Amino acid sequence: MRLTIFWERMAEHFGEAYADSFARDHVMAELGGRTVHQALDAGWEAKTVWRAVCATMDVPADKR
Repeated sequence: MRLTIFWERMAEHFGEAYADSFARDHVMAELGGRTVHQALDAGWEAKTVWRAVCATMDVPADKR
């Protein structure tokens, strides 16, 4: 998954304004105690991070 697609999906689910805030502030156990930004900066694949967000935030199956 390309980062552009990842951020598009984040914006679709959370809204433009909240997507970045969530990505910066919400620490997830599924990401090893990292935020979305920290995981991506550490080299995690966008697809893996998106799956963690989906699992944590109950993203509907049709949006995954």
